[in-house]
Amino acid sequence: MVTQFIFLGLSNSQGLQIFLFIFFFVSYVGIVFGNLLIVITVACDSHLHSPMYFLLANLSLIDLCLSSVTAPKMIADFFSKCKVISFKGCLAQIFLLHFFGGSELVILIAMAFDRYVAICKPLRYSAIMCGNVCVGIVASTWGSGFLHAVSQLAFAVNLPFCGPNKVDTFYCDLPRVIKLSCTDAYRLDTMVITNSGVLTVCSFILLIISYTIILVTIQHRPSGRSSKALSTLSAHIRVVLLFFGPSIFIYAWPFPIKSLDKFLAVFCSVVTPLLNPIIYTLRNKDMKTAMKRLRKWNVNFRVKS
Repeated sequence: MVTQFIFLGLSNSQGLQIFLFIFFFVSYVGIVFGNLLIVITVACDSHLHSPMYFLLANLSLIDLCLSSVTAPKMIADFFSKCKVISFKGCLAQIFLLHFFGGSELVILIAMAFDRYVAICKPLRYSAIMCGNVCVGIVASTWGSGFLHAVSQLAFAVNLPFCGPNKVDTFYCDLPRVIKLSCTDAYRLDTMVITNSGVLTVCSFILLIISYTIILVTIQHRPSGRSSKALSTLSAHIRVVLLFFGPSIFIYAWPFPIKSLDKFLAVFCSVVTPLLNPIIYTLRNKDMKTAMKRLRKWNVNFRVKS
């Protein structure tokens, strides 16, 4: 029976591995500081205590956790000749990936609903998106991610592994691990597509429909009011495309390509969590103003102390 898995990594070239180590280390540091900055800014600035920024802070927290599942080990493995992970460690990665990935899927839907209410039903926004509703949405977000992760873990635990244990990537996930099991790979691939793939595609279609309705509504608004809404909405749509684009290819595309899968795995683990805080801060005046206030408060506190 297999007790551990061996990652083949991204490259066998030592020079390329040094370059990748620097790139991923710098990117992960940016992910940690960028997403933590958003969470701290939203928590500390009373001007950002609104449903939209409350959901944004949760998205940043999920992005940070999702990247931390794979990025630290991937960075450390660049200096390892044998990139090994235990069977239990592999199962833990699968569980945490689907826990935070499922949570991010639901939080993106919640953010789309928030924008729908704010733009299409502005007079009822405060009543619909009250504090209890926001807390309930966030609780259901984390709960949905947990239930999805449990279903994936229950599926992975029962897989029999009796032969090859080399995973041609840098982390454990069901589409890659099931190829090493002793059962029918085609049937297992079909189950993954039916579970994660259909869930991802249906959620993406739902988001596209909702954002289309919002864009049609914005077109009938005065230009002054619609410009700010379009700016916020464009940031949301970019984040949705960054998350769902790679996810659909990983979990719903029936004809995987190894080189493309590795690129998309890197994109989901490092690039998307790094771009999300950039997208939400560089084009958001409220966030930039709040960060300036936070920096001034920090400077004044140091001077007084």
